[in-house]
Amino acid sequence: MRGKILLVDDNKDLRTDFKLWYEEYDITEASCAQEALAILKRPNELDLVILDVQMPGMDGLAALEKIKTLAPDKSVIIMTGFSTKDVAIHALIAKADNYIEKPFDIKTMREAIEKELLKRSGSARPDDMDIAGKIEHVRWFLEGNCFKKITLKDAALTVYMSPKYLSRLFREKTGMGFNEYKLKVKMAQAKKMLRSTGSSVKQISAKLGYANTESFIRQFEKIAKTTPSCYRKSCKERKHRR
Repeated sequence: MRGKILLVDDNKDLRTDFKLWYEEYDITEASCAQEALAILKRPNELDLVILDVQMPGMDGLAALEKIKTLAPDKSVIIMTGFSTKDVAIHALIAKADNYIEKPFDIKTMREAIEKELLKRSGSARPDDMDIAGKIEHVRWFLEGNCFKKITLKDAALTVYMSPKYLSRLFREKTGMGFNEYKLKVKMAQAKKMLRSTGSSVKQISAKLGYANTESFIRQFEKIAKTTPSCYRKSCKERKHRR
């Protein structure tokens, strides 16, 4: 999945809603600055930290300075419902990469996230990439849009290629056809939702863009060698045995 994000906010409801709003990303939660710093001290693959200012104990601005010392390569978006000019200036001096006011618009936050992830991936200008970079960008594009109906033409437009040329190169570089890889990404997301949510198979199918649940079940079974219901059941059984 594209985009590994650490969300730091003491509001549990917001953290829950955030994960629902931005299901295309892999989101780790922290309820306070101390918990976030502990996570960042361990080996991790986090791309971005989204950090609230007003929290009990260490506030977000103090945490921001520590994060930039501990992990200077991590992008950080500061968010606060207590917006003042001084807070914004302090955040920027402490090297925040972006600044979002609460309550935030879902689209505005997504654009800010995409901007930071794009910078981190080094793919701000697909027209300047070599072939390997363009294929990686397409993979990144598919993983980040697994809940949407993405066509080969859509992907080709992002890297300034013809669909036919991209199709040939994609298979050469990944060993998989474009649609085959797209299906693999969708099924990986389906497995995650079956493991970690209470959504029904029908709801997961619809969220992944399937008009017919039976079609989703057939494709899942082809990839996972089991039905969605059996996969969920086996995951629960393994969890209980731990």
